[in-house]
Amino acid sequence: MFGLRTRFVEEDVASISPGSHLGRYEVHDLLARGGMGEVYRAHDVHLNRPVALKVLAPRFTMDPDRLARFTQEARTTARLSHPNIVAVYDVGSHLGVPFVVSELLEGSTLRARIKTGALTRYAAVGYTLDIARGLVAAHQFGVVHRDLKPENIFVTRENRVKILDFGLAKVRDDALACACGDCETNRCANRASSMSTVPGVLVGTVGYASPEQVRGVSADHRADIFSLGIILYEMLAGTVPFHGDSAVETLHAILKEEPIPLRDRDEQMPSHLDDIVRHCLEKDRDMRFQSAHDLAFSLELVQRSLAAAADARACRTPSGRFAALFRLFRRSSNELAGRDRSNYGPPAMNRSTADQYASTSCGVASL
Repeated sequence: MFGLRTRFVEEDVASISPGSHLGRYEVHDLLARGGMGEVYRAHDVHLNRPVALKVLAPRFTMDPDRLARFTQEARTTARLSHPNIVAVYDVGSHLGVPFVVSELLEGSTLRARIKTGALTRYAAVGYTLDIARGLVAAHQFGVVHRDLKPENIFVTRENRVKILDFGLAKVRDDALACACGDCETNRCANRASSMSTVPGVLVGTVGYASPEQVRGVSADHRADIFSLGIILYEMLAGTVPFHGDSAVETLHAILKEEPIPLRDRDEQMPSHLDDIVRHCLEKDRDMRFQSAHDLAFSLELVQRSLAAAADARACRTPSGRFAALFRLFRRSSNELAGRDRSNYGPPAMNRSTADQYASTSCGVASL
């Protein structure tokens, strides 16, 4: 019989001992502790794979709203299948302990990445593009995250971005079909999702909330675009665009103040990248990007431009020209895939010929 051994620490979070089992999941070690509970590295003994096990704190198991939020996060994320959204495998309860099982991620949060300062432009744009692609999938499903911030973005060791924590998500009524028959009476996850906005209550995180969230009005998918604009600004500038000495001053800045343009902070900042950030941060949501898809498209163009500029700089050195030649030859080889390649092969080249081809490649790269 599987057993569960817990000890209670000062902040009333159940610390599960290594070797304990929650159903078919064997607990190995603690990964993180937060306000809602703890996350453990665990092993699925049935499917023989590592997983992450999120356990709700004991003090919340009798709180219907907290329990509903915990359940909603699991049910919402489980239905969002996308490479840039953390995958949820299972949700359940064992001996009165609610838990959620998700893919095990190795790496760090985006907050840890930017703690030391601004990222490179190419990295910042790449991360933002991945987040935008994840949001496209969520928004198409009728899910608005409403709490995007660096703490809820995970970067794996392979440099893949994953959106975490859909606990505050607003879900379209038909997106989470529920079989209970009476969500209001049963206080289930669908009831929580229908309570999308409470007057005077901020749903989100101070410093990353959209103006409509600050005002307490209904927020749609464009609120996520504003929050993502804040994250992109912070990655590029090393500081958030809206801040004050108190939470009230920060919220006032979001509503009334314009952020310092990125080009004022860095003269080398590409103007089109600065424009994208400012477009995300429009106070009026009708003036922002109207979809995550549109934002992703603009970011793809910037990413190509940054890559081309990097290639052009690299071509100024002999080693860079040979690297450009290699990339050109690899692209040409890929175009030949599927053909009879018996008559094809790399041409014999001396250094002069290689320089000529590399110069051509550099010329293409700089367009």
